Amino acid sequence: MLRADGSGKICVLPDEVIGRIAAGEVVERPAAVVKELLENSIDAGSRSITIDVKEGGLAFIRVSDDGEGMSRDDAPRAFQRHATSKLRTDQDLWSIRTMGFRGEALPSIAAVAHVRLMTATRLDEVGTELEVVAGRIGRVAEAPPIGGTRIEVAELFHNQPARKKFLKSTLTEFLHISRVVQQASLAWPSIHFRLTHNAQEILNYPSVPSDDDRIVQVYRRAFFDHCLRVKASIPGAHLSGFIVDAVHAKPSRIPQELFVNRRSVRNVAVSHAVGEGYGAFLAKGTQPRFVLFLDIDPDRLDVNVHPTKREVRFSDNEMIHQLVRRAVREALSGGKWDERENSPYTGASVPRTTDFSVTTLHSTESANAESMVPRPNAETQLPLVNEAGESYAQTPSTEVVALGQINRTFLIVQVGGDLTVIDQHTAHERVLFERLYRAWTTRGIQAQPLLIPDPIELPPPQAALLQRYQKDLQQLGLEIEPFGSCTALVRALPIGLGKIDPTTFLQDLMDDLDQWDSTPGLEARVRPVLASLACHGAVRAGRSMKSEEIKALVEDWRAEGGITTCPHGRRTSFRLSITDLEKMFGRAGW
Repeated sequence: MLRADGSGKICVLPDEVIGRIAAGEVVERPAAVVKELLENSIDAGSRSITIDVKEGGLAFIRVSDDGEGMSRDDAPRAFQRHATSKLRTDQDLWSIRTMGFRGEALPSIAAVAHVRLMTATRLDEVGTELEVVAGRIGRVAEAPPIGGTRIEVAELFHNQPARKKFLKSTLTEFLHISRVVQQASLAWPSIHFRLTHNAQEILNYPSVPSDDDRIVQVYRRAFFDHCLRVKASIPGAHLSGFIVDAVHAKPSRIPQELFVNRRSVRNVAVSHAVGEGYGAFLAKGTQPRFVLFLDIDPDRLDVNVHPTKREVRFSDNEMIHQLVRRAVREALSGGKWDERENSPYTGASVPRTTDFSVTTLHSTESANAESMVPRPNAETQLPLVNEAGESYAQTPSTEVVALGQINRTFLIVQVGGDLTVIDQHTAHERVLFERLYRAWTTRGIQAQPLLIPDPIELPPPQAALLQRYQKDLQQLGLEIEPFGSCTALVRALPIGLGKIDPTTFLQDLMDDLDQWDSTPGLEARVRPVLASLACHGAVRAGRSMKSEEIKALVEDWRAEGGITTCPHGRRTSFRLSITDLEKMFGRAGW
């Protein structure tokens, strides 16, 4: 009940209302509960933490650890507001070395849920068990000495039906919990993390000796193989971690993980510095991806910015910005970046071949049949989009003369009087994308079953995401179904594509699907998926092509509009007209 003195308008809120207001800042969703409990377990020196949830965390959350535990006196005190073992004076706020410090997590959780705590220190012969309902401590009793702490949270938001209405589906809430556990795992590789959902094990990350090993556990080896190491230091700060090389950048922002003193945070200055570090390395429409660890003197850092502790402030923002920007740029430049250069690209992040050769079409050497890519023609590709059976060759057009191939990557052709250099992969990617898009907007994309379906292992959150959008993908000619808890079976792909590696394609597809929740409009969701299909189905760089194949590809590309970028924004062609050539060689005006 509200209290007011006499006829005054200002009331002192009851403790129960204060608790719920505070809980609204700290406990936004089930994932926030898991985050706060994990931080307590980490601060307790745990070496093994198990998280069990049911129904996306709304029905039940349990976090068990083998940390130092609490005594019988401390256990009930931990549920009092602003009670903490991590601070003693206000000066401690400027040298925080723990994950938690505000003393708000447990009372905030207990204000909106039923909480049961079991705990014991390593020296206790008898443990402690207590229950808290709607912020009020109930029964306190003796319990077995479990050696650590176990906290169970049930009926979350039972007294806040309005908050429940704003939560997403069970799957979405569980995906948020999975991400919280993954972030904690990345920050603390020496701790064994285990997550179950509805009694089914989803994540299991045994302790490992290094950040590298944990990144491989979380994101798999294929991701790690596309990474460049970042390492830089200045007095009072050290940056380490990995960025994805620009060649493998994707539209997805996952991962973009920043850990400051092992705390997962968001920081505008660091994000901006990473973007500037990539600069022109990054193709249009792609995002930088990174896992960075910034260790900084605690007295140069303010973590007391937000109740959820997800934001930090640096005492010298510009210094940190320059450190991150330079480290990212040097990683992309192979350590050869000159600060004075505006465009310092050296190609260190791009695989290069030492055999830079030009293949003319009059060469007597024939290409290996296995390296040849069967070129789609009107008969094999038109059924994909249900077009008329008229070949592109019958369309009135300027004559295309195939002249050769550079490094088995770039096609040299004469189109009319112009000399054109074409990237065989990006040009073919554009052709396939336009056909897939046209098919999707007309009669639908036809699927072609695979002779032998490919089983592919996925991280549990991605497996759940794939299951969520399974029916939507079928409309795009993709038949992918769950095969066990963490495996997907690729049964069919769209007709008309080249050979696709299902494993690498599925990783890119997961990046696309991860953006669907935040992407308004069906077309905006579909286009990146079609672009990924086109990219993986197009002829690859490094493959030899015969004269007829080159001519067919160029004519297909011109028939689709001759667009000068692929769907991901990379360039497809470079053209020199007769006039340009005459000026270049000083023949203009002769």
